[in-house]
Amino acid sequence: MCDYSLHAMATRPAVVGETLISTTFRGTSTRGFASEREPAVAVCMLPGTELAFAQDVKFDSRWIWTKTIGFRVGKFNAINPHVRERHHDAIEFPDGSYVLVTQLCEGQRATVLQLPVVHPVAERTATQAGSDSAASLPTG
Repeated sequence: MCDYSLHAMATRPAVVGETLISTTFRGTSTRGFASEREPAVAVCMLPGTELAFAQDVKFDSRWIWTKTIGFRVGKFNAINPHVRERHHDAIEFPDGSYVLVTQLCEGQRATVLQLPVVHPVAERTATQAGSDSAASLPTG
């Protein structure tokens, strides 16, 4: 998942163990994640992707001063997905606070610790059918 403003960019999914860098993509005012080897390719993440930052996370709200959150770990998430043409990509921290990815200061390194478990649709359908059958069996 990448914010709406990055849909015209080249993208690829995140990989466990890789280190990403927060960056502003050329030709946009949007910040996101890229790898050092492919700085023009936005790395997209599914909600629930866990990240470990090299230092406490720094962000700005497009003002002069930056702020620091006292955390180095967070979970990628989406906020207000029903609101169109607004940034949704965010990092959620252990205390429940979050920062929009587009507000992260540039140059921060984050390692992808874990991707969320996603079951293929066919597997979910078969599992649900099995559960439905088991639920309808007579008990005796």
